[in-house]
Amino acid sequence: MRVAHLLRKYNPAEWGGTETAIHQLTGGLRRHGVDSIAYCPTLASPALTDPLAEGGCTVKRFRACVPIWGISQERKNQLLAVGGNLMSFNLIRLLAFEPGLGLIHSHALGRVGAIGRTIARRRGLPFVVSVHGGLYDLPPDLRRSFTAPAAGGWEWGKPFGMILRSRQLLSDADAIVTCNRREADLIRERHPDRYVYVQPHGVPAARFQVDHRAAALAAFPALAHRPFLLAVGRIDSVKNPGWVVAQMPALLQRHPGTVLVLAGACTDEAYGAGLSAQIRTLGLENQVLLTGKIPPGGPVLIGLLQQAQAVLLPSVSETFGIVILEAWAAGTPVLASRTTGATALVESGENGALFSLDRPVEFHDGLDAVLSSPPTRDRWIAAGRRRVLEEFDCDALSGKMKWLYEHAQEANHAHRRNTR
Repeated sequence: MRVAHLLRKYNPAEWGGTETAIHQLTGGLRRHGVDSIAYCPTLASPALTDPLAEGGCTVKRFRACVPIWGISQERKNQLLAVGGNLMSFNLIRLLAFEPGLGLIHSHALGRVGAIGRTIARRRGLPFVVSVHGGLYDLPPDLRRSFTAPAAGGWEWGKPFGMILRSRQLLSDADAIVTCNRREADLIRERHPDRYVYVQPHGVPAARFQVDHRAAALAAFPALAHRPFLLAVGRIDSVKNPGWVVAQMPALLQRHPGTVLVLAGACTDEAYGAGLSAQIRTLGLENQVLLTGKIPPGGPVLIGLLQQAQAVLLPSVSETFGIVILEAWAAGTPVLASRTTGATALVESGENGALFSLDRPVEFHDGLDAVLSSPPTRDRWIAAGRRRVLEEFDCDALSGKMKWLYEHAQEANHAHRRNTR
């Protein structure tokens, strides 16, 4: 089986949870005999490494643009980082003539997803769409912030969205995949006649159990002999690293000498500048380390996860939170804000701690528990690792996705026979 995967963005320098999920999925599918072709927008400059291609996935680039006149390139980049609705004429041709396809799987909504659906229908192929970053399960303020960078511009892509029926994308899909049950329930309410499948992300747990701490300390020698907390994720308002920085003065009173490591590329320049100013204002230059982009799934990142005292996830919204699984596989406890994704994984007091962003005391109490009580820390680590091994092995999950593809193909063939 050959499957085309459509991605709204893929820049190895701005790696995130969605990229990790697709990387693990395509690698697992390859081991189950499925060839994957990832279609993604061209980059302004070539990437030095390409984890998808290195993992055996064919990567093809298409020309795309943010179809809005009158806004700056910086604001277009912000839209891309949080879910910009791209347009591509080039992708239409590429998909139409890709030989031997058995299914099209879009990991993008909007016009890119609608192009995939349109070509799938023209070619008589089943069409699957994944909702990665949240659709209905988003706070209203966050939903509005996604379109804020487009304010004042004129969107010339709207007519193409109407022609492609981008607003009917889910209604026309053969299967809809989401990674959490809350989002699935909301999709079923609005699309009761569609097949909705809950497929959590997975991790190759064995890879995270090989000791890579030496690689991490070689890359960041300033962390040697210093206890640190690790937050992995892009630097922007959704991942919310500034919230943890704001807690650092109180945290240092309880746990002197602790360092906060923020590992991830900055995808919002204005937010990144504000974060740096916040660190300077609080006098935390020696207590907060921004690593920038780190190769995903590599020894440095794994080593940081293994060496950290705890992994923090202070996101405003998180539909899954694959870093939670990575931390558990690496043997590190997790503290996460109460998002849909985190609450589906973390059982507070059992395998980690949950906290509300408007109640910092919950964060500090959870951190006190894991840093001051070795038995609590050991219990959380054991419970997290056990859950990863039992429920989130990426090869097993990829096998389930292959079953979904085969089910969609059978349903598509039956529908075509019945409509002849």
